[in-house]
Amino acid sequence: MLMEKQKKEKELGSFVGRLLREHFGKGPGAVYATISNPYITIYLKDFLTPVENKLLNKDQSSYVQKIRDMLMETLINDIKTFIMANTGIEIEEFYYDWNLETQSGMFIGISSKEGVNVLGSTYPNQKEVHKEMILVSEEAEKKPGEVYSYLLNPRTLVIVRDEILISIEKELIFLEFQETLTLAKRNLEKRLLQNHKKQFESYLNAKLENTFVTWNFELDKSETVFILQPRK
Repeated sequence: MLMEKQKKEKELGSFVGRLLREHFGKGPGAVYATISNPYITIYLKDFLTPVENKLLNKDQSSYVQKIRDMLMETLINDIKTFIMANTGIEIEEFYYDWNLETQSGMFIGISSKEGVNVLGSTYPNQKEVHKEMILVSEEAEKKPGEVYSYLLNPRTLVIVRDEILISIEKELIFLEFQETLTLAKRNLEKRLLQNHKKQFESYLNAKLENTFVTWNFELDKSETVFILQPRK
C-alpha cells in the first residue's frame, strides 16, 4: 500500500513537471507530491524562467504573478483530471501559491471529506500553532471563525482558516477586484507570517523552509502550507 502510494506520488510529480515545462518553457528542478486524503500537495522547487528572472530584476514581481495566474487557469483542469484518472480522487477545491524569491511554488488539492485519514490528527503544540495563526489573522484582517490544521507528513503542515474576510474585502470581491485583492493579501500575510516565524518554529520544533498562503473567496477560507525542516 505504501509503495503504491509512493508510486502515485512520483507519477503525479512527473506529470506536473512535464505540464509546467510545456506551458512555461521551463519545468521545476524538483517536484514533491504528497497524497494524504483529503489533501494532495505538490511542492515545486527551482521554478523560474529566464524571462521571469529578468522581470524580477526590474521589480516586476506582480507582473510575473499575474502571468502565472492566467496560465494556471488553463492548467488546473488538466491536473485535476490526471489526479482523478490515476488516483481515483476527485478534487473539489484547488489552490496554488508562488514564492518567487525562493523560486518555489505550491499546489493544493482537496477532495470530498469522505474517507478522510488526516482529520482529527494531532501533533505537539497544535493549539499554540492555531493561536499564533489567529494573531496573524487579527493583524491582517480579523480573527477567523475557525482554525484547524493537518500535519500531512513530517515536512508538510496545512493550516486552514474559515470566515476571514472583512467587509471591505467582500466589497472588492463583489466589484471583481479579486486579482488585486489576492496580490495584496499575498504580500501582507506573508510579511506577517515572516514576523511570526520564530514562534512557529519554536512550537513545531522545525525550521520553516517555505511558507505558502492562498484563498477561496467564495468559500471565505484560506489554506496556508508550511514546508518544514524538522530539528533532530
